[in-house]
Amino acid sequence: MLAKRLGWFCALCLFLTASASSAPVEQNWTNYVRIGAYGLRSDNAAKIVADAEAGDVFGIEVDNDIEGRYESFLDPTAKLNAIRAVAEKAHSAGNYAFVYVAGTECITANAAKTPHTLFKEHPDWVQRKITGEPALFGGGTAFWIRQGDEDVWVSPYAAEWRKIYMEHIRQIAATGIDGIYVDIPYWMTHFEGWEDTWASFDDYTVAEFKKQTGLDAKKDLKLGDFSDPNFRKWVDFRIQTFTDFMHEIDENAKSVNPKIKTIPEIYPGIEKESVRVGADVYSLYPVVDAIAHEYEFGEGGHMASERSPLNWFYYQVGMHSFRAFAQGKATWILNYSWDGDKAVDKRESMMNLAMSQIMDGANFWDAPGHSMAGSNDPPTRKKILSWIKQNEKTFFLPRTPIHPIGVYFSPKTRDYYADEFLQSYRGILVLLMQAHREFQVVTPRTLSEFDGEALVLPDVRVLGEDERTALEQYASRGKKLIITGNDPLGPGNQPNVVRFAECPGKAYVASLEKDFDHSTPQMQQAFLDSLPPSAGVEISASPEVAASIAHVNGQTHVFMANFAGLVAGKNPVQTPQTITITVPDSSGNTAYFLPFLGETQKLDGLAKEGKISFTLPPISKGAVFWLPAD
Repeated sequence: MLAKRLGWFCALCLFLTASASSAPVEQNWTNYVRIGAYGLRSDNAAKIVADAEAGDVFGIEVDNDIEGRYESFLDPTAKLNAIRAVAEKAHSAGNYAFVYVAGTECITANAAKTPHTLFKEHPDWVQRKITGEPALFGGGTAFWIRQGDEDVWVSPYAAEWRKIYMEHIRQIAATGIDGIYVDIPYWMTHFEGWEDTWASFDDYTVAEFKKQTGLDAKKDLKLGDFSDPNFRKWVDFRIQTFTDFMHEIDENAKSVNPKIKTIPEIYPGIEKESVRVGADVYSLYPVVDAIAHEYEFGEGGHMASERSPLNWFYYQVGMHSFRAFAQGKATWILNYSWDGDKAVDKRESMMNLAMSQIMDGANFWDAPGHSMAGSNDPPTRKKILSWIKQNEKTFFLPRTPIHPIGVYFSPKTRDYYADEFLQSYRGILVLLMQAHREFQVVTPRTLSEFDGEALVLPDVRVLGEDERTALEQYASRGKKLIITGNDPLGPGNQPNVVRFAECPGKAYVASLEKDFDHSTPQMQQAFLDSLPPSAGVEISASPEVAASIAHVNGQTHVFMANFAGLVAGKNPVQTPQTITITVPDSSGNTAYFLPFLGETQKLDGLAKEGKISFTLPPISKGAVFWLPAD
C-alpha cells in the first residue's frame, strides 16, 4: 500500500512540475517593487507612507511582528489594527505594503520578570538537538535579541502552535495588507553550537518523520553522512517540511484575501547552508509569490563595500540562479552595502549593489548595516529608486532566452554533494559570463522546455528517471550535451554527448581564486570550442565585465555589469570599460544604450562584412544595450 501511495505521489509531483513550468506567471506589483522598510507603530502609518512616497519607495515593508513576539502571539489585536491602518494609507497613495512576521522564532521580552514566556508555558513546542537540548537562547546570541529576552525556535510540527500561527495569518490577511513577509522559516542550525546538529529532534518532528518514513530519526540515521540513504531521507524531509509550511501559510492567507502575496526571507541561496536550515529557494519558489533573498555570499564579505570582483561574479551566479528558479516570479534582494567602512564611500557601495542586482532582473532593497529599515544614505537611495522607476520595464519585464548555452542546476546533487557540484556549477557560469556567451540556467522544472543548442551538466551526480529521460530526449533531437566531471549518464557512445573528465568549471574556479587578475576564459579553450558558435550577438569586452543576453519585449538586450578595478575594502569605483557589440546586419544599424543612472542614448552602428558593430560609450558601473524590436 505504501509503495502505491508513493508511486501516486511521485506521479502527482511530476504532473504539478510540468504544469508549473508551462504556465506563464502573470506579472504583478511584486515584480516592480523598490523597497524601503519601516518600523510600524499604532500612530505612524501616515508618516510611513508619506516618507515612502517622497523617496520613490514602491512596496513598503513594515515591521510589526505578531508571530515572533510572544506578547502579540497571545493577543494580536493592537498590531492587527496598526497593520490595517498602514494598508489603508498605502492604498490611498497608490502604493503597496507588506508586513513582517517571524517564521519559527519567537521572542519574549524581559523573560525573567514574567511567568508567561513561550518556553515556560510550552517547552514541548521547542526544537531540540538530538541530545535533547532546547533551542532556547538569550541576549547576545544574535544582534536582534536584547539582554533579558528569551529567544526560542519552535518546531513546525507543534500542532497547537501551528494552528494559532495559521489563525494569525488569516487575521493579518483580513486587514487588507498586500503581503506577508515571513522571516527565516528555518530549522535551528545557524546559531553557534547548532550548525552541525541537523535539528530538530523534538518529539513532534521525530514522530512525523517516523510516520512518513518508518524510521527513528534518533537511531536510524548517520547524521551528516550523505552516503547514508536514511540520512538523505532526513535531509529531504527537512526541506519538504518548510516547503509545506510556506505552502500552508500561502493557502491560509489567500483563503481570506486571494490577492495577498506571501514572501519568505531566506538567507541561504544556492549554497549548502540551504540544505542545513531546510529552506531551499529552489523548492520554495513554486509555493510562494516571491522570495526576498538575504543573499550574503559568505566567502568574500557580506557587504558590497568589501566584495572582491570574483565574489561579485559569484553573486551574479546566485542571482541568475534565483531568476531561473522563480520562472517569472519576483526576486527581491535584501542585502547590505556598507556598515561604517571608513575606507570606502557608502554611496558608491550602494550604487554597486543596486547595479549588480537590477542587471540580473532582481529588485533592489536598500538597508543600512545589517538593519532592514532605513538607508545608509537617503539621497542616494532616492536617486537610485527614481532612476529604476523611470526604467522599470527595461529591467523587470520578462526576459526570454534567444540562443543560450544551458547550464543545469541539479537540486539533488547540490543537496547531497554540495561542495563538488557548486565549484563546477559556479565555474561554468562565471566562465560563460566572462566569455560573454548567452547562457540560461536550466532546472528539472524547465528541462523539458529547454531548446538551446547545448546543455552543460556541471559535475551532476544525482538524476531521477524523469530527468534522465528528458536528457536523452534532448540529445536525440540533435542537441549537444556537454558533461563535465562526473558522468551521470554512464559510459557509452551516445551521439551528441561531449565529456570532460576533468571539469573545466572547477579548474577555472581554482585559477580565479588563485589569481583572478590573470585568469581568462581562454584558459579553458577546449571547453569553449565544444560550444556551438555564438548566434546573433557577439561581445568584445574585458572578462571583468559580466554580460547577459535576452529578449525583452521582443527586443534583443545585453545587460552589463562592470567589476573592473574594484578592490575589496579599498576601492568601490570601477575602471571604465569600452565595449563593442556586433550583430547581424539584418538587425539594422541603430541601437540604444542606457548607462546606470544615466539617460538613454541612440547609437549608430558601423557595417562591415555582413555585420553591424556598435562601439559603446565607456561604461563605468553598468549599462544596457538593446536593438529595436526584431
